Amino acid sequence: MYETNLTLQLSDTAATEILGAALALALPSECIAALADTASTVFYLSGELGAGKTTCARSLLRGLGVSGIVRSPTYTLVEIYAANRIQCIHVDLYRLRGPEDLEDLGLRDYLAPGNLMLIEWPERGGSSLPPADLCLRLSYRLQGRQAQLQSVSPRGAQWLANLRADSRLVPYLSNLT
Repeated sequence: MYETNLTLQLSDTAATEILGAALALALPSECIAALADTASTVFYLSGELGAGKTTCARSLLRGLGVSGIVRSPTYTLVEIYAANRIQCIHVDLYRLRGPEDLEDLGLRDYLAPGNLMLIEWPERGGSSLPPADLCLRLSYRLQGRQAQLQSVSPRGAQWLANLRADSRLVPYLSNLT
């Protein structure tokens, strides 16, 4: 049996960046290999404005080997990056009026093998989005943020299990189960 949830208390932006880097390292090597042969891996990032979704995504992308400028897709809606052996699609749905706007983005075209899709504001896409493997919810807590991760597929469960093993996250753990 595997744990499907993990909660972290992130004290500042640096802690959010550590989480993003840890997520990159925790992405199972078998997932990276499988990405070349099977459907994409999907990671949802939810939370209030300014909670750290883009900061976490940017750090994850950097950890996967993306170099150069990593832009927020707030205005472009979709940014594509080549990383080590995979393609990363960073999507921000904040400006969408609803799921009906998704068709114009052509997200189905990005659900190809070899892709990792990071989707900010997935609640704006509703059931029109591809299902997530791993979900992150960031919320304000005291002077910092709380990060709640939930795996929703076997691939996400392996990703979360690998993340739990990252000793850099120990100071931020709020539950040790």
